[in-house]
Amino acid sequence: MSAESVTPAYRAVISISSPIVLPWGRLEVTGLELLPPEGAVLLVANHDSYWDPVAIGVAARHRRQIRALAKASMWGIPGIGRVLDGMGAIPIVRGAGDAGAIVRATEELRAGACIGVFPEGTRSLGRELRARGGIGRLAAAVPEARVVLCAVAGTTDIPRFPARPRLRVEFFAPAGGGLGDGEPAREFAARLMGEIRSRAPVAAAGRRSPRAQAGGPGDAA
Repeated sequence: MSAESVTPAYRAVISISSPIVLPWGRLEVTGLELLPPEGAVLLVANHDSYWDPVAIGVAARHRRQIRALAKASMWGIPGIGRVLDGMGAIPIVRGAGDAGAIVRATEELRAGACIGVFPEGTRSLGRELRARGGIGRLAAAVPEARVVLCAVAGTTDIPRFPARPRLRVEFFAPAGGGLGDGEPAREFAARLMGEIRSRAPVAAAGRRSPRAQAGGPGDAA
């Protein structure tokens, strides 16, 4: 683990979730060495399941704490808000250009945090979603931050208990590099999501693929 302090709430959630994600979920992690153990990092990932941030956190547990930008509505769920605060999560109002959330994330980033961002803004639910430009604003505000992409797959199968999922978290560097000179924020976000989705196609949570429903190879646990 890096020299960055890990909050007790974050450590507890990761510890409680690990048995589900690791032995039962058969988590496979690649590219973890590309996630710096300290210093400012923008970690950009796809979002198909509520389990995505948990799987990413477990995958990176020996590397560092990830402070996620999360939908502000999550704080309205009894008891969840306190846990999210303890984990260092940052509430953001989706689709409202939440300047306050961006300011806080920028401050955390400048202080050397790893900020996790889901540019799609919400779970895909099997849909192709437009990437939002917040990640570009953060990259422009803190140009020294390392941009690391993360493709998450298999988390949508967790609700299919007792069938076991096969989880995969892949960390990798953007082929086109960080924010380019004059590159619009939305185009930057779309470029990153295009790379991520090439490795983790959109998947609907808790549903079987057409091949699985027909009894094909996708039906294997």
